[in-house]
Amino acid sequence: DVQLVESGGGSVQAGGSLRLSCAFDAYTPANVRMAWFRQAPGKEREGVASLASDGSSIYANSLKGRFSISKDNARNWLDLQMNNLRPEDTATYYCASSPAISPFHIAWTDSRRYTSWGQGTQVTVSQ
Repeated sequence: DVQLVESGGGSVQAGGSLRLSCAFDAYTPANVRMAWFRQAPGKEREGVASLASDGSSIYANSLKGRFSISKDNARNWLDLQMNNLRPEDTATYYCASSPAISPFHIAWTDSRRYTSWGQGTQVTVSQ
């Protein structure tokens, strides 16, 4: 399994920004699919963003334009830039990886497809 460690969570006011980072093993194969998920209390875990094999990004429809995912293979980090945060973005955010997901553009949000998970980092957005 790929080792994943998230960082960068915290508390911000609505409209603020946070950048989450997920450190992964240096020997992680390049074709491993990685994604960010989040889970709010009492709610199911939901897909936030992921990267396709061609490097293109994909987002939950409700988050397009506010969140941006990027991967730095030299530093072995998967980042999530979150702007214009809203109270409803409050959740624990998780980094996840999977050896393969197909069909990617349909299945990437299915948390059951992912085999490795980080410990999560809390994001709290207040009014």
